[in-house]
Amino acid sequence: MLNFEKVFEFNDKSNDVLAIGEILVDMISEEYDDNFNTNTYRRYFGGSPSNIAMNVKKLGINSIVTSAVGNDGFGDFLIDRLQKEEIDTSHIQRVDYATSMVLVTKSKATPKPIFYREADYHLEYNEKLSNAIKNSKIIHFSCWPITRTSSQAVIRQCINEAKAHNVLVCFDPNYHIGLWPKGEDGLDQLKGIIKMVDIVKPSIEDAERIFGKRSVEEYIDEFLKLGVKLVIFTLGAEGAIVSNGKETIKFDTFATKVEDTTGAGDAFWSGFYTAIVKGYPIKKAFEFGFAVSAYKLQYTGAVVDLPSLEKIKQIYNL
Repeated sequence: MLNFEKVFEFNDKSNDVLAIGEILVDMISEEYDDNFNTNTYRRYFGGSPSNIAMNVKKLGINSIVTSAVGNDGFGDFLIDRLQKEEIDTSHIQRVDYATSMVLVTKSKATPKPIFYREADYHLEYNEKLSNAIKNSKIIHFSCWPITRTSSQAVIRQCINEAKAHNVLVCFDPNYHIGLWPKGEDGLDQLKGIIKMVDIVKPSIEDAERIFGKRSVEEYIDEFLKLGVKLVIFTLGAEGAIVSNGKETIKFDTFATKVEDTTGAGDAFWSGFYTAIVKGYPIKKAFEFGFAVSAYKLQYTGAVVDLPSLEKIKQIYNL
């Protein structure tokens, strides 16, 4: 159990957040549309873990990305973007497959993606990745890498390495059946991964896909029964409910203007991670997560020009 009033006691490590998994191109429509009846799309940097790595760097802590991209122009675009944000790209693996891409329509609700995948799940476990885990305070990953046998094995190795070196393990269970090979739902593998992690942040859509129709309270209990220490259950415009199994708290959203919801969850993770690394109690870190998410919601794209955490504190009177 993680006490809401206490701060995380991290070991002294050279890196703060290690984001493991997909790095890809988000092609987002210029117009609002839910059925892809639009002709104009713009290229954005994408991939939840890599979004978080870029965000936390802007907010004021260190990050590393490890992922796989193709030997193509999109791969160059993604690496160039990371380098512009002064993130070490030496952990990015280049592979002979096309860089993965997601087609998504601009939305004020939950975006509906179409996935085009190749390079992202060809990530390999190596000594460089092992050392990055040992020298990080937090590792973060999403559902993408666990949807293929080879990359799921890599994630399991990463979790075991993290546990052996007192690294906080966080998982975004952003489950989409479309990410799995045809004919597989992957739910048993997904639940097996959840049993291994410390913190999860499901949305109500994620939870319904994983457990079927339940109440929010039942969803939270399902995650806790699998063994996680902290559940951050997001409710979109209604905020979130967080539970450590002993205490449950409801938080309201800070958002007053919504331009685009893409990347809002990544922004929450980023504010939360930055706050706990900077020594804020867990309960206060939740507020920073909502504040960073609210700031991001004002702009289009998963990654925006975030200010420092200290500036966020001033803007939202935290």
